[in-house]
Amino acid sequence: MKAVFRSLLPVTAILCIGVPSRAADFEKDIRPVLEARCFDCHGEDKQKNGLRLDTVHGILKGSDSGEPLYLRGSSADSLIVRMVTSDDPKHMMPPKGERLAPEQVAALRAWIDAGAPLPGEEEVAASLQLKTDHWSFQPVRRPMPRPIPGLQARTEIDLFLLAAMRDKGLTPSGQADRRTLVRRLYLVMHGMPPTPEQTEAFVTDDRPDAWEQLVKEVLASPRRGERWARHWMDVVRYADTNGFETNRERKTAYHYRDWLIRAFNEDMPYDQFVRAQLAGDVMGADAATGFLVAGAYDIVKSPDPNLSLMQRQDELADMVNTAGTAFMGLTMGCARCHNHKFDPILQKDYYAMQAVFAGVNHGERPIRQTLSPAQEQELTTLRTTQASLQSELAALRRLADQAVASATGRRRPAVNPRENEEVFAPIEAERVRFTINACTGSQPCLDELEIYDTAGRNVALAAGGAKATASGSLAGYPIHKLAHINDGVVGNDHSWISDTDGTGWVEIALPARATIRRIVWGRDRHGRFADRTATDYRIEAAAGSDAGKLLASSADREPLKGQEAPDAWLQRLAAEDAAKARDLLSRQQQTDQAIAALRGGQTAWIGTFQQPPKTHRLYRGEPMQPREVVAPDILSVMGSLQLPVDTPEQERRTKFAAWITDPKHPLTARVMVNRIWHYIFGTGLVNTPSDFGVNGARPSHPELLDWLADEFVRSGWSVKHVQGLILQSDAFRRDSAPRPDALKVDGDAVYLWRFPPRRLEAEAIRDAMLTVSGSLDLTQQGGPGFYLMDVVEENVMHYFAKEKFTPAEFRRMVYQFRIRQTTDSVFSSFDCPDGGQVMPKRSRSNTPLQALNLFNSSFVLQQSDLLAERLRKEAGNDPAAQTERAFQLFFNRPPDDWERSQSAAMIAEEGLVSFCRALYNASEFLFVF
Repeated sequence: MKAVFRSLLPVTAILCIGVPSRAADFEKDIRPVLEARCFDCHGEDKQKNGLRLDTVHGILKGSDSGEPLYLRGSSADSLIVRMVTSDDPKHMMPPKGERLAPEQVAALRAWIDAGAPLPGEEEVAASLQLKTDHWSFQPVRRPMPRPIPGLQARTEIDLFLLAAMRDKGLTPSGQADRRTLVRRLYLVMHGMPPTPEQTEAFVTDDRPDAWEQLVKEVLASPRRGERWARHWMDVVRYADTNGFETNRERKTAYHYRDWLIRAFNEDMPYDQFVRAQLAGDVMGADAATGFLVAGAYDIVKSPDPNLSLMQRQDELADMVNTAGTAFMGLTMGCARCHNHKFDPILQKDYYAMQAVFAGVNHGERPIRQTLSPAQEQELTTLRTTQASLQSELAALRRLADQAVASATGRRRPAVNPRENEEVFAPIEAERVRFTINACTGSQPCLDELEIYDTAGRNVALAAGGAKATASGSLAGYPIHKLAHINDGVVGNDHSWISDTDGTGWVEIALPARATIRRIVWGRDRHGRFADRTATDYRIEAAAGSDAGKLLASSADREPLKGQEAPDAWLQRLAAEDAAKARDLLSRQQQTDQAIAALRGGQTAWIGTFQQPPKTHRLYRGEPMQPREVVAPDILSVMGSLQLPVDTPEQERRTKFAAWITDPKHPLTARVMVNRIWHYIFGTGLVNTPSDFGVNGARPSHPELLDWLADEFVRSGWSVKHVQGLILQSDAFRRDSAPRPDALKVDGDAVYLWRFPPRRLEAEAIRDAMLTVSGSLDLTQQGGPGFYLMDVVEENVMHYFAKEKFTPAEFRRMVYQFRIRQTTDSVFSSFDCPDGGQVMPKRSRSNTPLQALNLFNSSFVLQQSDLLAERLRKEAGNDPAAQTERAFQLFFNRPPDDWERSQSAAMIAEEGLVSFCRALYNASEFLFVF
């Protein structure tokens, strides 16, 4: 049996998947077969390859490593079935004697397909489960903080910190002054300095709870969502281009960025936040799945099958790795080729997670929208208006048709790419089929197909219960789907395209038998496209078992000559009627746009989904060397999802997301509260925010980490709650000044005896510069990003850093159109990532180029001019007054005597603009203290 079982996985690798069924009985149907044919080599006396089949423990344990003995729910993919049915002498089992009888093989298949239930397997499986003693995999336990004799603590957080300080022989510094605190709070939480007015309001606030009230105010601001969404975008490698050599733009990726900002501002519970990014298409949060496809994507496919398979593996690796690091703080990449060398992650686990994401593809799809009752009522009103406008336009089109008939002697004009109406004698119908025999261009395309009854109602709408079928649909284009043929949204972006050149059919099954009298159809109701227009067609209706009856066809139409303008029919009307028609068309377009906005008519780069093929474990990660089939699942060390191999695509992600967000999951809450701590203090309790594995750092305050994680879950997964707890602590309010005694023990202030100062990151520096110059535009929240690059579009996109800037670029940097593989000319030097890879912790370099950029770049020169203009406007022409106002704007404090005299002298000698340039380079402006 060595040849058969040399690659069996131990433990939970053999605990394959499926919901056990009692339809097949192991003791009655399977054990007798194993006893008769397998126990000699794999029983009590002998265990070839370490495999024992006479006990449940032995069956579940398997051999040392390799392919599972069976795959629950899929006998066709199970090794034991392949072996007992093989004709290859090297692999057939049993190796000697008679083969298994057909009925024995059938029983084995039935048992596996029913879930391969074993008596007492749950208890045995628990004893065999892969185990680890690594701290991050242990359950979260809420520790009790210890009071510190002789030391006062404002919060439970401070109790944990003071205990660790005492153990290190450290004492805490005192509290920072109010001006420092308000500036620190705004810079950390908003990424922008407070205004002088906000500073003075806090400094003069004599309420006992002034700080608590200020924290609440800051947490409630929309600036918080912009700041923390930018942090998360680092974690999930967000950018607005594909990368690779073409580096083409993703014009609609911003919908995910905007969703993140809303989620943080609304304090969406973190478990919901995670589930939406993994399976938002189930939750009515379509934009959230931009997480899955936020990484780089190579659109240039290779004709070499091996390279194409490798490209797909790289795409899936990006999803698996990012999900692992973002939500669990685990690096998965090692397990792509072999069992993880350090963490308890099997290679099988990697491909089980890959199976979860195997149906995700890069691309755009429409954004759906969950409507409130008021919006539903608005949609109903709009549809009524739409029907009325269509009826009036139909009457005018008939007048135009009559004009053609009078002029040509034929009954109807040629088809119109924009819109065509078919009117016929009332007829009862249950089904209507539109058949296309020829079209302009390649595969035919149909926009909304509308079928009106005698009461003027469109009975073809899917929302009303109508169902569409077709001869076939062109794959790979989310905007061209069968579902769009009767979804009530018009335009090319919501149309159907056949998968056959020149031909195809669509059939609408009505929700109930109806008497119909009119059909409206077109290629593109917005009039942008005229290719793929049906020129030879017929429309038939049927009821019950009756054969279809012809309602209309192209036989009585003028032949299509060239591409007639979509509105050419207006020229066949009298002037008064043409003016009325144009007004109706304008109102119809506005109504269509309003309906599309409510229905989610926009498309976004948020991925598409399809049922994937079976996932195989790959030998050494080579796509051309597939091994056994792997079902969608989680890490073996943490159990199993018990999903069949053919689990529907959407269910894979929803079950995986539910596991990630289980309150008992040992990693999810720990990882997120550590990220919050990291972005507030500059260093996390675990200094490797996306690696909680063996190679990651151990927590500096393990009890505090677990207390915060438990508190996070108890609060309903509220990010704002955890932020508020930390901001209320003494640790956040401490003075940042260095002390020689403490520096000798803890130079990096890991134990927070002082607040650790740090330079602001690139986005906060730029936002702060725009804030003090008075040019920051906070009115434009969301939507397409602004460019800091000039774009030259060819087969390969070229990007060149801008040297001139307009108010259009004076938005917060979170709204920048972020381009992979290149960054802007000023802030790239401040370690600003381009989204090429996840960046959970930014480096902070110190280079001469940074100072040069902040002193000589065209952006800084422009901002210095704008700031000088502001100072003259707000402080007049007096250098002393200008100095006073500038220090309030830059540092949230007045200048001291030396600063006042030196600044006034510089303004007099070098000019106000030079003084402004100098302030932009001040460390006090660029750092949070």
